[in-house]
Amino acid sequence: MIKYALILLTGLVLAACGSDSSDNYVPKPKGYPRFDLPTPTYKLIDPTHPYQFEYNSIAKILPDTFARSEPHWIFIHYPMFKASVQLTYKPVNNDVNRLRAMLEDAYKLAARHNIKAYAIEQRKIRLKSGLEASIIDLSGEVPSQVQFVTTDSTTHFLRGALYFNTATQNDSLQPAIQYIRKDIMHMLNTLKWRK
Repeated sequence: MIKYALILLTGLVLAACGSDSSDNYVPKPKGYPRFDLPTPTYKLIDPTHPYQFEYNSIAKILPDTFARSEPHWIFIHYPMFKASVQLTYKPVNNDVNRLRAMLEDAYKLAARHNIKAYAIEQRKIRLKSGLEASIIDLSGEVPSQVQFVTTDSTTHFLRGALYFNTATQNDSLQPAIQYIRKDIMHMLNTLKWRK
């Protein structure tokens, strides 16, 4: 009996030593980030801009500090998601050519995502205020998942784009993307131009 136990023990030791454990190591995939999505409550943006709207109270309004930023360019920053909606505002000055150039520029910026996007869906919607907005949803590993443009055609032009400051893949970010997209829709539906 002891002889069989020694043979079995020797076999187990040899089997354990016979393979390098690093050859069998398989890294675990990264887990999806967990998002605890709070119920949104909205507040009115500071009245220093030529536009007003309601934004989610979990977000912070930050000035756009890029070198080429213009007055009234801001970020609606979501610290908990490491995300921001960049708003770029331009006066139209009742200039049809200026408006056309701004619209072309906005669509060119969205089209730059064609390389990585596997779907781009653009829709025009009528807002509660009677204004129209063009919403562009981009799918795939793109830097901006939601973009929009709205204008009154004579005085005001506003473009927005959602960006995440993370390397997490977009399919993992879907809950946060959809949460912020709802905030964007609320913002657009409460948008009013200041005189």
